[in-house]
Amino acid sequence: MCGIVGYIGYNNTKEILLNGLEKLEYRGYDSAGIAMLDDNDINLFKVKGRIAALRQRVNDTAASTMGIGHTRWATHGAPSAENAHPHQSTSGRFVLVHNGVIENYQELKRDYLDGIAFGSETDTEVIVQLVDKNAEKYGDTAEAFRQTINLLKGSYAIGLIDKQDKETIYVAKNKSPLLVGLGDGFNVVTSDAMATLKETDQYLEIFDREVVLVNRNFVEVQKLDGTAVTRSPFTAQIDVSDTEKGTYPHFMLKEIDEQPFVMRRIIQEYQDEHDRLKLDQDIRSAMKTCDRVYIIAAGTSYHAGLAGKRLLEKMAGIPVEVHVASEFSYNTPLLSEKPLFVFISQSGETADSRSVLVKIKEMGHPALTITNVPGSTLSREADFTLHLHAGPEIAVASTKAYSAQIAVLAILAVDTARAKGFELDFDPLQELAIAANAMEVLTEQKETIEELVRDNLGTTRNAFFIGRGSDYFVCLEGALKLKEISYIQAEGFAGGELKHGTIALIEEGTPVIALATQENVNYAIRSNVQEVVARGANDIIFSMKGLERDTDAFVVPQVHELLAPLVSVVPMQLLAYYAALHRDCDVDKPRNLAKSVTVE
Repeated sequence: MCGIVGYIGYNNTKEILLNGLEKLEYRGYDSAGIAMLDDNDINLFKVKGRIAALRQRVNDTAASTMGIGHTRWATHGAPSAENAHPHQSTSGRFVLVHNGVIENYQELKRDYLDGIAFGSETDTEVIVQLVDKNAEKYGDTAEAFRQTINLLKGSYAIGLIDKQDKETIYVAKNKSPLLVGLGDGFNVVTSDAMATLKETDQYLEIFDREVVLVNRNFVEVQKLDGTAVTRSPFTAQIDVSDTEKGTYPHFMLKEIDEQPFVMRRIIQEYQDEHDRLKLDQDIRSAMKTCDRVYIIAAGTSYHAGLAGKRLLEKMAGIPVEVHVASEFSYNTPLLSEKPLFVFISQSGETADSRSVLVKIKEMGHPALTITNVPGSTLSREADFTLHLHAGPEIAVASTKAYSAQIAVLAILAVDTARAKGFELDFDPLQELAIAANAMEVLTEQKETIEELVRDNLGTTRNAFFIGRGSDYFVCLEGALKLKEISYIQAEGFAGGELKHGTIALIEEGTPVIALATQENVNYAIRSNVQEVVARGANDIIFSMKGLERDTDAFVVPQVHELLAPLVSVVPMQLLAYYAALHRDCDVDKPRNLAKSVTVE
C-alpha cells in the first residue's frame, strides 16, 4: 500500500526520493508528495496521480540534502493533493509522512486540537499537528515526538522533519513496516527496501513502539521512554536487476513468463547435493508433531492455501483448515490441541495476517511463514520461514508468487509425508521439473490465449469460472485475476453448485470458463458445462492432455494431478492479461488496488 522514502546525507535528495517512490509504484497509490528541507524553509510538493506528475511539479531549485516522500493509497479522505502526504503543521514547522490507520484520530482531534485549522481529511494530519503542539509544551522535538506517539492507537509508520533541526529525521512504527537503511555519510528511511537498494543493502529492523533518530552519520533507536536500543543491521537479499521490466511491455507479462524459472530455482534451493529434499529440521519436527495445520492468508495467497490444503492432506495426512486472515482475528474457531499456523504472504507485510500472528503467538502456538521477502515482518516474527525464491514481484496482480507458494507447499507436504514414514508413488522434484517444462510450453502459446480473449471476452460485462476439486481453487484465482485487472465481473464456482442457484445468472452468450484437469471429476464437470450451454452460455473448456476432447478450447500439458494447479493457472493468468490489454486497462497498476496491504 502506501510507501515511504526518507533521506539525510550530502547527495541530491530530490532524485533519491523520486527514484525511491518510483520503485514503490508497484504497491499501488493514488497520490504522491515529497518535502525537502533547505537552508531556509521546507519545500513541499504534492499531486493527485502518478510520480511522473510529481516530477513535473518539483522545481529544479529545490536543492536539499534531507527530505521525506510518500505514495498514498486513500483510507481517510478522497484522493487529492490536499490529502496527499507529506502533511505540514499549521505553523509550518513540521512535515510528516505516515502509513497505516490511526484509530483514535477523531478523539485526539477533539481532545487536543480544538481550534486548529486542518487542511486535509486525513487521520495523518492529526499526528503532525499534535507534534507541533507538544513541541511548544516540551521545548524538545524528540520528546514531543515520543509524547505524540504514546497517544496513538492503531497502525503507523512515520517519518517526521522539523524545520528547526537540519540533522534529524524522526521515525516510529507500530504494525506497519518501516526500515532504516545505513550508508556512509548518509542514511535512508523506507517502508520497502526495494526503494533504496541503489543506495544501500544494509538495513536496521525497527520494532513496534520504537522511536528512531536518523542522522546522516548515525542512527539512534530508542524505546518510547527514551532508553537506547542496540541492534545489528541485516543485508537485504534483493537483486536490483530483478526489479527492471527489460523488454517486456508490462511487469505482469514478465512475471508470468518467469514462472518456469521460479519452479527450477525452488527445486534447486530445496534440494541438497544428493538431489534430496532439504528442509529445516525444526520445521520438519513442527509439521510432524502438530495435529492440525491452520493456513492463514488473503487474496491470491488464500487461493494458494486452498491448493496447499489438498497437497498436505493427500500426501502428509494432516488435517488442514484454510482461513481468510481478515476474518480469523475476529471470528477465531475452536483450535485443536497441537495446532501449527502457516502464514502465506507474498510481501510478508500483510496487516490482516500479522494481526492473526500476534494473536496466536500470545496463545503460545508455533507459526511458519511462507513468503517471498526474507526479513519481512511475518518472517521475522514467526518461528520458522520458508522462502519462495520467486524474486521481486512488481505487478499488483500476483502470478509467480502464487505458483511459487503452491510449489513450496508441495515440497513441505512431501517432506512431512516422508518424515511420517509415508511412501509416495512419485518423485516430487522430478514432477516439479515436469511442471516447470509444461509452464514454459504454456507461456509460448500467448497468441492462442489472446485469440480466445478476442473471440470470447472482448466486450463481455461478466464471466464465470467453474471447476471441481483443485480445479475449483484455480477457478477462484482465475476469476480474481480477471476482475483485478480487466474489471470484468468474474466469479469462480464449484461445478456442482451451479444448479443450487448460480445457473440463474447464465444468459445468452455468457462466457463460462471450465477447467477439466482431473480424471475422477472429468465427466462431472463436462456435465456441468452442458447445463450452462443448454441455457445459452458460451463455453470455453481448458482440459489436460489425456482428458481432452476435440471441442475443447485449450489443452494444457499433462503433469501429476496434484500439481495440476501449477499449469492450469498459467492460461488463466494470460486470459486476464489480454482481457485487460484489449480494454486499455493499466495492467500493472489496476485501479483501487495495492500490492502490499499494510492496513486492516
